[in-house]
Amino acid sequence: MYQRRHQITERVNNEGRTSVQQLAKHFGVSVQTIRNDVRVLVQQGLLLRNHGEVLPFPHRENISYDQRRIRNEPGKALIAELCAEQLGGFQTLFMGTGSTLAELAARLGEHKGLQVITNNLHVANRLCEHPDCALTLAGGRVRLRDRDVIGGDALRFFKRYRADTAITSVGAMDANGQLFDFNDDEVMAREAMLEQSRLRVLLLDSSKFDCYAPCHAGHIEDYDLVVTDKPLPQPLLARVIAKGGEALSP
Repeated sequence: MYQRRHQITERVNNEGRTSVQQLAKHFGVSVQTIRNDVRVLVQQGLLLRNHGEVLPFPHRENISYDQRRIRNEPGKALIAELCAEQLGGFQTLFMGTGSTLAELAARLGEHKGLQVITNNLHVANRLCEHPDCALTLAGGRVRLRDRDVIGGDALRFFKRYRADTAITSVGAMDANGQLFDFNDDEVMAREAMLEQSRLRVLLLDSSKFDCYAPCHAGHIEDYDLVVTDKPLPQPLLARVIAKGGEALSP
């Protein structure tokens, strides 16, 4: 039951609105079973229901970390693996907020001599177990639902350091490659990381393609490397390459 609800959430978030009947057919269960599943998911704030259809939840604020973690979880794991393969040892890394960054942190165990500077407590928690990593954590206000350090303190913190590589994620990307996030705090801290690093890496899972959020957060062309779980649309890929960047997907 729990696995099916997880899969329903992923399917609707990845593919958009669908009917209860289509979900019942896909999972091989009764329409009533799917209705019960959807009712629970709606109560949890994971999905919306409207006249027999199930829709992704259009949040003004980002959904909670636990909700994001299960959204396109296989895609985020692929991105983390691809990115980890591109990183060498003995580097200084800025690592920003987001569940995909936490997936990446869990895959850095073979990289030696790392120095990681982050405002993501999930990243910090995973790297506390790393055998050869110097970890520096931003101070300031903690957004409890995400366990991210945000606000002006985080902005000033990143401006005090330099890094070989900044690795970030965003909340959404529209069809033109414009990037978005859910509040100014996230955008400002990310901009400071990008300004203070030599190589800029964006981790972007496909559930964020052709989506919107309230705050502008730059453009996909701003990054030297874009790592996705599905290939970028050809026009966006061409723009990244034209700016001297690279896109990587399975």
